[in-house]
Amino acid sequence: MKVIIGSRNPAKYRAVQDVLREHGMDVETIALEVDSGVRTQPMTDQETIEGALHRARAALIEIEDADFAIGLEGGVVLGSTPSASVMVCNWGALVSKDGREYIAGGARIPLPDAFKEELLAGKELGDLMDEYCQRKDIRKHEGALGIFTDGAVSRLEMFQHVCKLLVGQWRYNGEKQA
Repeated sequence: MKVIIGSRNPAKYRAVQDVLREHGMDVETIALEVDSGVRTQPMTDQETIEGALHRARAALIEIEDADFAIGLEGGVVLGSTPSASVMVCNWGALVSKDGREYIAGGARIPLPDAFKEELLAGKELGDLMDEYCQRKDIRKHEGALGIFTDGAVSRLEMFQHVCKLLVGQWRYNGEKQA
């Protein structure tokens, strides 16, 4: 089997590899940097889902003999309560060579209220996190989720969970269709 990941971000790529290995699948994985087709900082669930789908679809077009492609996208959503003015969100999409598409969402936690204004002004969460933590490339490591859960759940683990949901749906539907 051949699986394409629509990103070269190490947390995303490793999450897919880990889940495929966990499922005992003998798979060649290829990471491609593809455009998400949405803003660099998606600001709604819908935009984040569209980004994940676009990454998976674009990756599958690039490598035509792949069995499926996975796109993973992180975004933010405006909270609906005073205690959560802005929250992190994460979505994934799996697109199979036969055209079936699956989506799954991940963990969601509030971000500091001070982030809202800068996010609305167009700043990326990854850049805000680097400034906030005085470190570089948080998005490629523990992510905002890892920082604000004190390491209880990392970005990698969150994307692994999303990938498990995607691969599980694909396997279930493949077995039921056969």
